[in-house]
Amino acid sequence: MEEFKIGKDTYSSRLLIGTAGYPNFHIMSEAISASGAEIATVSMRRVKFTDSSGENLFSLLSERGITILPNTAGCFTAKDAILTAQLAREALETSLIKLEVIGDDQTLFPDVEQLLSAADTLVKDGFTVLPYCNDDPITCKKLEDLGCVAVMPLGAPIGSGMGIRNPYNIQIIRDSVRVPLIVDAGVGTASDAAIAMELGCDGVLLNTAVAKAHRPVLMAEAMKNAVEAGRYAFLAGRIPRKLYATASSPEDGMIE
Repeated sequence: MEEFKIGKDTYSSRLLIGTAGYPNFHIMSEAISASGAEIATVSMRRVKFTDSSGENLFSLLSERGITILPNTAGCFTAKDAILTAQLAREALETSLIKLEVIGDDQTLFPDVEQLLSAADTLVKDGFTVLPYCNDDPITCKKLEDLGCVAVMPLGAPIGSGMGIRNPYNIQIIRDSVRVPLIVDAGVGTASDAAIAMELGCDGVLLNTAVAKAHRPVLMAEAMKNAVEAGRYAFLAGRIPRKLYATASSPEDGMIE
């Protein structure tokens, strides 16, 4: 698969994976390895940095050469998100930030006004910003214009497993922005990831679909294969949909 560029860095895998909700750090580590992901998100406000065995999350990721993408999950204002991003940069020595500014506790949809404000400030402060946003082409274009290195619209509400609820908006976003388009949230199973990639997305970011699967490591491998298959299918170009059949064998030389 061709390389995937985010900001100044390139990656082989187009699957980004979360680190929350696993039964333990060992299963999380095995799942990340099986996924082939090279980027893992870590919530700076919610994650437990050590488990009952005393293992450290950041050490586990660093030992495997995983790029840590801190996120501002749990922030409801631009001010809180900016502060969390600054603390993450201090603690992890990275300018990468997955920017989340949530509107309410029930839907976990982004607060667009606060999101745009925070993105503007963080980009100007030298951060490499990957914003979680609504599947709204206008918002995505504004985030690109502010200098975000990618846009990450939701496929469905966080943790819902509902898949890509509005593929038409994802297609419009694909046509509207030049930065990488990464579906973030809502993926429930491998077919959802494949569909996202077939729509032209550059990558998929997921967490719950793997962490809460009955067999997380096996699901992680399924997601890896789905992302690759979906990307190849997009590059290959699918045939047009037709209402009626078209014979696949040639008609020339048919016996009368």
